[in-house]
Amino acid sequence: RLVGGASRCSGTLELRLEEWRPVAASDLILRDVAVVCAHLGCGSALSLEEKLQTSLVPTWMIPLKCVESGKSLKECAYPESFILYLDLTCSVLISTDSVRLLSGTSMCSGRLEVKSPQSDQTWSSVCEADFDHKAAEVVCREVGCGPPVVLQGALYGESEAPTWAEAFQCAGDEGSLLDCRSSGSARHTCSPGRAVGLTCSEPVRLVGGASRCKGMLELKHQGEWKPVNIYGIGYKRASVICEHLDCGSAVSMWSKGSSYTSVLVIRPDCFPPVHDLRGCVSLEQLSGITDVFCSAVVSSGSVLISTDSVRLLNGTSMCSGRLEVKSPQSNQTWSSVCEADFDHKAAEVVCWEIGCGPPVVLQGALYGESEAPTWAEAFQCAGVEASLLYCRSSGSARHTCSPGRAVGLTCSEPFRLVGGGASRCAGTLEVNHQRDWTTVGSYNLTSNEAALICKHLGCGNAGAL
Repeated sequence: RLVGGASRCSGTLELRLEEWRPVAASDLILRDVAVVCAHLGCGSALSLEEKLQTSLVPTWMIPLKCVESGKSLKECAYPESFILYLDLTCSVLISTDSVRLLSGTSMCSGRLEVKSPQSDQTWSSVCEADFDHKAAEVVCREVGCGPPVVLQGALYGESEAPTWAEAFQCAGDEGSLLDCRSSGSARHTCSPGRAVGLTCSEPVRLVGGASRCKGMLELKHQGEWKPVNIYGIGYKRASVICEHLDCGSAVSMWSKGSSYTSVLVIRPDCFPPVHDLRGCVSLEQLSGITDVFCSAVVSSGSVLISTDSVRLLNGTSMCSGRLEVKSPQSNQTWSSVCEADFDHKAAEVVCWEIGCGPPVVLQGALYGESEAPTWAEAFQCAGVEASLLYCRSSGSARHTCSPGRAVGLTCSEPFRLVGGGASRCAGTLEVNHQRDWTTVGSYNLTSNEAALICKHLGCGNAGAL
């Protein structure tokens, strides 16, 4: 049961074995306690918060490993005096004054119903045929969530409510669904399996950095932006956040202390697509927060890795993307480069210029087509130039490039060994991280991984740590 809250669907989580006691646990997340909300007929789990006490209290302790084994909360519980217990808030629906999502699996999902603005103010379901992606964008924004990711009839069950009578015709930028235009044709029934079910993405953002692609990670939680700690999450998993924000991939993360007294913690073993991120969090009494630096720099809405004269756009890491070159003339326009005018030596120069390792892939349209004009001449590089614009160029001018031929480039990550005396193949391992050479720790590094680094540096196929 849930006690002490504003309704029977919120409050301190209690379990009865020999007696009623509050539940204590470490590292439980919303996904683990969703069964409680369902059992109580209270919809989905909306918030899970640790409540710190001033002294030890009798609790039922629930170990995470037991829950992960598939056993029920009751089977996992054992008595223990502990200094905190859990508060749980469930939600039967996510609602505004005019729209609501019922029976969803998160705060940003459910079966859509709309309230009539007439005097009777009845709630009605919406037929799939009368609702499109633009209308979904409006609803997701209205309920405080991110863009829609799934729109499907009966995704969250059938509706017993009456059917909304007209089709919504939204532009996508309206403040409310009821601000959208509607058709003149009336509908009073909807075929089974056609009531709109909607899943919106979770609202996440990076704040306090030099751009929207760098800064402290925040997640909107019960209508309020909260800092997030993702300590222990690897770069590959954290990249789903950067990708969701249209910011490339994650190239740096660091946890640090803050003045916050509670933060949202994402458990490392639970990192789903962003639209279900809330199921992986718990609100804990911590002060640590996480800053994330994505590979993209934002310039006029574009995603890129850039120097003064060259840039890589829409890549999957800080060392990849579609190549563009800035004209040294007064107009300083950016131009794509045709594959026929660019070779491996030129690629070596570009990779070095942006602070990455040697090129590994050079291929037309690898990172999409370009709408920019085409660079007029072929680059003729020796491979040792400090900048692409220092290379010689041909005298033949080119103004167009066949589709699929705009240069896409992937450079390797920049490693080096320093302090090893005369040999470049021995020494302290460093990586070029955000344009600074940083020492690499060897925690858990294996001899096989060391061999890969040696091979990458052109230093043989084996290495000793």
